Amino acid sequence: MTPSSSGPSWLHDAVLYQIYPQSFADSDGDGVGDVNGIIDRLGHLSWLGVNTIWINPCFVSPFRDAGYDVSDYYSVAPRYGTADDLAALVESARGHGIRVMLDLVAGHTSDEHPWFLESANDPSDHRYIWTTGDARPWGFVASPGSRPGAYLPNFFESQPALNFGYARTKPAEPWRQPVDADGPRANRAALRDIMDFWLRLGLAGFRVDMASSLVKDDPGLKETIRLWTELRRWLDRAHPEAAILAEWGDPAVSVPAGFHVDFFLQFGGSTDGLAMRSLWNNGQGTVLDHWDPLDCFFDAGGGGSPRPFIDAWREAADAIGDAGYISLPTSNHDFARLACGSRTADQLPAAFALQMTWPTLPAIYYGDEIGMRFIPDLPDVEGSVLSPRYNRAGSRTPMQWDGGANAGFSTAAPDRLYLPLDPGPGRPNVEDQRADPDSLLNLVRRLIALRASAPELRGSGGVEILNDGFPFVYVRGDRYLVVVNPRRDPARLPLSRPGLDTARPVEGSGVTLDAEAISADGFAYGIYELPAARA
Repeated sequence: MTPSSSGPSWLHDAVLYQIYPQSFADSDGDGVGDVNGIIDRLGHLSWLGVNTIWINPCFVSPFRDAGYDVSDYYSVAPRYGTADDLAALVESARGHGIRVMLDLVAGHTSDEHPWFLESANDPSDHRYIWTTGDARPWGFVASPGSRPGAYLPNFFESQPALNFGYARTKPAEPWRQPVDADGPRANRAALRDIMDFWLRLGLAGFRVDMASSLVKDDPGLKETIRLWTELRRWLDRAHPEAAILAEWGDPAVSVPAGFHVDFFLQFGGSTDGLAMRSLWNNGQGTVLDHWDPLDCFFDAGGGGSPRPFIDAWREAADAIGDAGYISLPTSNHDFARLACGSRTADQLPAAFALQMTWPTLPAIYYGDEIGMRFIPDLPDVEGSVLSPRYNRAGSRTPMQWDGGANAGFSTAAPDRLYLPLDPGPGRPNVEDQRADPDSLLNLVRRLIALRASAPELRGSGGVEILNDGFPFVYVRGDRYLVVVNPRRDPARLPLSRPGLDTARPVEGSGVTLDAEAISADGFAYGIYELPAARA
């Protein structure tokens, strides 16, 4: 059953900003970012125009996977602060017009969570997925306790999967419990209890980790969808102003299932994340071996195309209707930043012009607003290395606030920082870019302000595509013409459209219009108000 509405009205205007807390701002000089550091930097986010932040997991954890291995869902990890600090963040952010969302790891816990320690010694406890006797199927891990058998992890061995049941049971495999068994029902209730606890503190909602993975062996994800639809009904009753964002990567499925928002990600859906990868992934940052090589659209060589993105967006938008939103991120903590490898700073403005004017909710990964770079060849920190070509640490380096010691991130000695800083002598920083009206940071700020002032540019509504090549040209709401040329070579589009030569430039660089054509220099972008809209 599809949820009846798109949720709280504030989502329609949301500009999301993802904070990786250990790398954002360190207030106590221990080399690791914390909640009070976020409070200290709310002025930057407010000035930028961000109105919603979501914070990667900040709960108690042994940090074998950077906090995605929770050992206490009801307490803030001491390295980040306390629950009182988090409450203070929520209150301070509210004063800046900013909502705060947390990251909820719903499908698994740490192997140090009391639930798991108890379950590992109690054969009658079915909160996790356990085999019986000496059975140890492929992928299962031997019991660390007195309980015989083995447990199923979700990702690393230290992340035992919570038991939300199997869509298909088999008598020969008794660990495949149905979704209405006692263990799965207890976990669904616990999920609601955890959400309720934090929402009562004033949080605006959650981004849900691995949201499609809860029910196992679930063809068509029917039982997983049923689970989230049920939870959404509860949320609408208990906390109608709260929102849930999915890490699913398939908005056409997840939003009708009950999520208010889902992201285009580097994975998910029938194309395994092609929508996002076809825009940004230049193969020089985080790369999985099974990905088909492709030239992304934002590549200087011009070998890519916006069509895979357009097709995925159109399919998702048609499936969603008015039920929710698609979000387009610049990057995330698991994927290479926009400024990656050979992609230079002068290529980034066009990317933000697209992101801020397309009918999706923009999500800025911390530091992308100044063009922070993906840093290769960093050490494995808290499980960051997934394969030889996939080290997530490169996107998790400390935020660069100024040109001083440790880029203003921390007063700790450099060797105590959570991760090394960008070693480049020309690394960008907030202070310098804020003082430069032509900087990427000031452009992003102006684009956010334009989006806030123009309903036609927000996260819902249609788009008229005039050209899906170079330059990429489209119109939003019959009012704004957007031109993006992400390649190095100039591009020209012959186009006869009344009033084109009198369109008012709103923002841009390197684009010219006349009565017969649109011309764009390399890496150019332009946003114009059409004359009919000004009449």
